[in-house]
Amino acid sequence: MSVVPAEVLPGSVLAVEETVREAAELGPRARLWPALAAVYRAQLSRARVARIPLLFVATFQSIGIMILMRGVVDGGGEAQAVVAGSSVLVVAFVALNLLAQYFGQLRASGGLDHYATLPVPPAAVVLGAAGAYASFTVPGTVATAVFGCVLFGLPLANLWVLLAVIPLAGAALAGLGAALGLLAPRPELATLLGQLGMSAALLLGVLPAERMPEAVRFTRDLLPSTYGVEAFARTFEPNPDWAFVLGDLAVCAGVGVVSLAVATWAYRRAAVR
Repeated sequence: MSVVPAEVLPGSVLAVEETVREAAELGPRARLWPALAAVYRAQLSRARVARIPLLFVATFQSIGIMILMRGVVDGGGEAQAVVAGSSVLVVAFVALNLLAQYFGQLRASGGLDHYATLPVPPAAVVLGAAGAYASFTVPGTVATAVFGCVLFGLPLANLWVLLAVIPLAGAALAGLGAALGLLAPRPELATLLGQLGMSAALLLGVLPAERMPEAVRFTRDLLPSTYGVEAFARTFEPNPDWAFVLGDLAVCAGVGVVSLAVATWAYRRAAVR
């Protein structure tokens, strides 16, 4: 009786392993940054249709709040808090609220299965979608800040700090919104959590901290957008303390890294189910 080597058997384990290795060589996994750029462009093109309604709702909501607060707040530190909070609220509306709804619907409709079939790292999917949604907040945030400064008579000289506030606060809020949408068992719950998060950003970020009870101030410190509001509000002072501004922005950056990492973990968890 002759013995046939295992290598020549078509159904052998060695043959299967060799096929897998060849397939892996033909289709290598995409690197993070090229995959991130591809997802960002795709998401930006997909959401472009809804850009005007998003900008209209987010911007005019914040401008309306400032007009209402104008009858209560005259100026000084309270006016600075109102303008800074209303500007960051535009970011919270899109990055937190809408992104939570998007990922909640994506999970419920099976859209995560599409991304799971692509050789794209999970971090690229989360970061690409978060970056695309956050990009829509730039014009509305700038317009809100300029309108608020004119309304309350605040200086316009340091509005350039929004170039740091928008991406850092946006990253922290986008990571939180994506995590809420991916962890929520139903899309309705994801929508509810996104709305609650935006309401918290409204109440705790726009209202002056001096008028809040001590317990509410502690809750305010737990909200990621608070540090973006504080950093922006400090720049309206005659001689801004840039060390505190950089400290607040550093907190935003740290929270953004953590929240996006949690969102990436939530994506992996939802994609395998």
